[in-house]
Amino acid sequence: MNHVRAIVESAPYAGDATPQQAWDALSTNPKAQLIDVRTQPEWLFAGVPDLSSIGKKARYVSWKFYPTYELNADFIAQLRSEVSDSTAPLYFLCKTGGRSLDAAIAATKAGYAECYNIEGGLEGESNEYRQRGQVTGWKAAKLPWEQA
Repeated sequence: MNHVRAIVESAPYAGDATPQQAWDALSTNPKAQLIDVRTQPEWLFAGVPDLSSIGKKARYVSWKFYPTYELNADFIAQLRSEVSDSTAPLYFLCKTGGRSLDAAIAATKAGYAECYNIEGGLEGESNEYRQRGQVTGWKAAKLPWEQA
């Protein structure tokens, strides 16, 4: 786990992308991939991005594990099993953009050439009623997603 944290703290990444920029890249670049780094309960209860209209599927590799939120020490190995092409642009998504940023940095350090953090994640920040998915993020951008 300390090795993963050291990777995150010492590497740059390609930058942040808005959800719409990520969608546009995923739609137009056949090599571009979406990597959802949330936990399995989040995939089940909050929903997942739906890329079927562009002929793709999101890749699911948890950055941390529920319920302890311990770092996934095998994250890079699991990512490589999902996406072996280190030149493929990767767009990382989590709930609000924090874990996906760490994952983008770690993947860059591990040799992936183009790693982006999707700003706001799937659900983004809360509105005045403490509800997510309406202010920022994938859902607020009205991009396709589905409930599990």
